[in-house]
Amino acid sequence: MIVGVPKEIKTEENRVAVTPTGVAAFVSRNHKVLIEKNAGAGSGFADRAYLGGGATIVDTATEIWQQADLIMKVKEPQPSEFPLLRPALILFTYLHLAASETVTRVLLEKRVTAIGYETIQLDDGSLPLLTPIQSSLQTLAVDPRMRLSLGRLVTGSDARIVTTPITLEYGITRRLSVGVVVPVVQT
Repeated sequence: MIVGVPKEIKTEENRVAVTPTGVAAFVSRNHKVLIEKNAGAGSGFADRAYLGGGATIVDTATEIWQQADLIMKVKEPQPSEFPLLRPALILFTYLHLAASETVTRVLLEKRVTAIGYETIQLDDGSLPLLTPIQSSLQTLAVDPRMRLSLGRLVTGSDARIVTTPITLEYGITRRLSVGVVVPVVQT
């Protein structure tokens, strides 16, 4: 199987669906992995790390969408990606279909096999792909040398710690006990 990982194009989304270690796991099982150039940069993964895991770096997202049997993303397909969807393609990503009738209709019309991370459920009813998000929010540890903002490392000395409510999927709200580090914007 050819696994494709395009760079995320949704505004302010800096995560990547597969780490270099994940690439190595796919490759060890005889799958080919295509990573769009700089797809992992926003999460701190250089192309050379993906090459080390056995991936092939591809210049454009279009090449990945055309060649891959399985597309792995973080966020739902964006309107500019709709023309790249095709029958028999497998899409594995957070879909949030309840929030987007448009995405739902396009996936149906294009006959894509779409699997939402948020719908993967174990026999005990737990949602294992949502657990890391909830655990991270509950056990966040603050390191003053690193400041995270939407998956991207933020540098600079102007930062402050605040506590804030975080709303998870399905309206679950929790207050972080140690806070979130946010950059201070000088106006």
